[in-house]
Amino acid sequence: MKKTHIFIIIIIAVAVAIIVSSTSEASTYVTFSEAYQLASNGSSKSIHVVGQLKKDHAGRVVGIEPGADKVSFSFMMIDEEGKEQQVFYNQPMPQDFTRSEKVVVIGNYRGENFYAEKILLKCPSKYQETELNARV
Repeated sequence: MKKTHIFIIIIIAVAVAIIVSSTSEASTYVTFSEAYQLASNGSSKSIHVVGQLKKDHAGRVVGIEPGADKVSFSFMMIDEEGKEQQVFYNQPMPQDFTRSEKVVVIGNYRGENFYAEKILLKCPSKYQETELNARV
């Protein structure tokens, strides 16, 4: 075999190894029910859950509670199926957290509680009101 053939085979093997390792660590989007089922089956893999913050009839966010350390906090979130779940986050509250339209929590269940490692926010567009006024 030529050296170039061996080199190409090594490159292909490295590429396949990278693809396989990245897909095994990839997180999936699930509901709280599916996340709980995964945890019940022994999975400790981080998963994404998409939902909204719980709001009262006036549109104000409810269910946010500071942690005992005054840095962490918990909040109520409603997933795409309408299941309500308290989520614990061991970091300070992200800026504009209460103004977000959608929330993605990345984490997993520990017992009956969902613990988020990361929170991603979809905040309202700052151009939204300008567009509405431009149409009028």
